[in-house]
Amino acid sequence: MGIMVPTNKAVEQLQGLHLYHAGFSNCAMRVRITLEEKGLAWESHLLDIMKGEHLTEEYIGINPNAVVPTLVDNGVVIIDSADIIDYLDQKYDQGSLRPTDKSEVEEMYRWVYLARDNHLSIKTYMYARVGGLEKMKKTAEEMERYRQRQTFDSELLTFHERFSSPGGFSEEDIFSATQVINNCFSEMNERLKDHNWLAGSHFSLADIAWIPQLVILNAARYPFENYPYLANWKKAVMQRPSFKLGVLDWLPDMQP
Repeated sequence: MGIMVPTNKAVEQLQGLHLYHAGFSNCAMRVRITLEEKGLAWESHLLDIMKGEHLTEEYIGINPNAVVPTLVDNGVVIIDSADIIDYLDQKYDQGSLRPTDKSEVEEMYRWVYLARDNHLSIKTYMYARVGGLEKMKKTAEEMERYRQRQTFDSELLTFHERFSSPGGFSEEDIFSATQVINNCFSEMNERLKDHNWLAGSHFSLADIAWIPQLVILNAARYPFENYPYLANWKKAVMQRPSFKLGVLDWLPDMQP
């Protein structure tokens, strides 16, 4: 589990479930969906990423990676969305989001970790294709502060160095990211040809881990037309009440 000991000790006094998040963060989306699927009460701490509210000393004292989301559960800090959703499902019994069959549980974790492992490829594609994100580039001074503070995730640091460089992402970066995404969706489409959900017969954390990726890529105009079974699965997930509560209600102007 991604449990952290915060240097910002104030959060250790928080009671109940508190989520530090951003509306358009795909990682935050999966945690909000999980909270809603399980019917858990939680308090929102919405951060404005465009204003750099995730880069403050106060927030880095909670999450040293300087990313959202971060969950605080009665003073216990958990980071990394894959770990957070697994933590929530294991700790809180209501509305289990894992299969009962052992082989399907293994399949669920495989898809959850695949979503995490390919997160930066999806992030690269999105940052390269969605207009208006140039304002998120860090200045040289901001980048230097970020290097000093963000010492936990070297791949994330490299991502921001490339994005914030004068030339931005190279064509090779974008091509490589696109290939990773294409391969994932081809595998998902094949899996969903014979299964309603990614883990098998039941909606699970696997589906929650992946649906935000499709939301983000849809905004980046990724061509989904070659994946018909994936499209049907996407429609089924989006019809669940948790999708409205965990995604659409936080992005009122978005067309999923």
